[in-house]
Amino acid sequence: MNDQIHSDGSGHEHGELGDAEYAEFMELAAQEGFDPEEVEGALDEAGHGPLPVLAVVGRPNVGKSTLVNRIIGRREAVVQDKPGVTRDRVSYEAEWAGRRFKVVDTGGWEQDVLGLDASVAAQAEYAIETADAVVFVVDSTVGATDTDEAVVKLLRRAGKPVVLCANKVDGQSGEADATALWSLGLGEPYPVSSLHGRGTGDMFDAVLEALPDAPAQKFGTALGGPRRIALIGRPNVGKSSLLNKVAGEDRVVVNELAGTTRDPVDELINLGGITWKFIDTAGIRRRVHLQEGADYYASLRTAAAVEKAEVAVVLIDSSESISVQDQRIITMAVEAGRALVVAFNKWDTLDEERRYYLEREIETELAQISWAPRVNVSAVTGRHMEKLVPAIETAIEGWETRVPTGRLNAFLGEIVASHPHPIRGGKQPRILFGTQAGTKPPRFVLFASGFLEHGYRRFVERRLREEFGFEGTPIHISVRVREKRGRNK
Repeated sequence: MNDQIHSDGSGHEHGELGDAEYAEFMELAAQEGFDPEEVEGALDEAGHGPLPVLAVVGRPNVGKSTLVNRIIGRREAVVQDKPGVTRDRVSYEAEWAGRRFKVVDTGGWEQDVLGLDASVAAQAEYAIETADAVVFVVDSTVGATDTDEAVVKLLRRAGKPVVLCANKVDGQSGEADATALWSLGLGEPYPVSSLHGRGTGDMFDAVLEALPDAPAQKFGTALGGPRRIALIGRPNVGKSSLLNKVAGEDRVVVNELAGTTRDPVDELINLGGITWKFIDTAGIRRRVHLQEGADYYASLRTAAAVEKAEVAVVLIDSSESISVQDQRIITMAVEAGRALVVAFNKWDTLDEERRYYLEREIETELAQISWAPRVNVSAVTGRHMEKLVPAIETAIEGWETRVPTGRLNAFLGEIVASHPHPIRGGKQPRILFGTQAGTKPPRFVLFASGFLEHGYRRFVERRLREEFGFEGTPIHISVRVREKRGRNK
């Protein structure tokens, strides 16, 4: 991978480790029999800054999700021979020729749900907001349609690099159809069969040329300007009301009808003597026959806001049971690696019985984010609104925390001594050493003598939190197993 994580000005590029720390770490790796290049690769992979984003756009049923599966190398995006079946998760990590990036699938548009014009506009808009580069997929067997032409105009306006994918070219006979797409004015059309993989290599090479390298990440420095807060949650939980309350004035239209906020509104708001940038998000207006399409549009808008933010404040309606949609939104923020605060709205409306059952729901439904600061608020009355800023600051602090390598290895040594990994197949894998390769969120690389089971990794994460805090942030742990003659892998 040719992106560099951090340069300290001395010619060494090694994640967030200082020179002395890096030298000590590499010496430790050599003593344990690890190949230096493998160690460098692990640090590089774990220590990168935000990955560049590639959006895959196009009208319905041109093969976007099939192409996404081809890019990420596994069948993960939902594929069905019917337009508009992609739901929920829209972004995946991918790698090509040693370069890592995030690919966003904007499939899933039902023409009869949103209307074709709306779906095209929303898709292109999402690509504009989140992407560093765009793959525009056209069905070469159909040729350029009026809808495709409309997408081209929107993409041109965006000014993002575009790679034109002429899909469904299954043989030599389809090459001429692909050539006709030069007329779109987006440069060379790459003839591809995303189903069979034909021609995808050349197109992926073009994608890498269009994408920037992952930006260098420098420890402890913000990207500049006010900290960015994404206010997310399912429709009608009170996001706009909360934004108005923290702003101290009506800046967003609030309506009883769910989903009246059409576009995210970025607001600079002074709270606790600090200026924050709040990104308000919501779906389009939900009518019964539009519900599926509107929900999907809302998830795209939420994903776009989370990508731009540093902290996600998830608003949950405490008067209702915690829903699957609430959990999906939380998962979206965690998978994006953002600092997290959970705010339970309408707390002032709860009676004792509802509070009792809500606490039980939180214990069971939100156990996976027990590390996230929680505030109980009322967007209408302003109750406990003063607790929001300390919670956000706590989450940011956890998100940016870094443990020095020496201290981390002393801690890992204690864990291995007091709670060794269970013996499996006559072998007992051991954590040999590790380092924190990145922050925002904290990313650890552990080097081990054998495969570490998922349960043991979870145990290590729990102990890391107990020892070093990391409140309000997800933690990423990757494990590299020593590959050496005569050693277990």
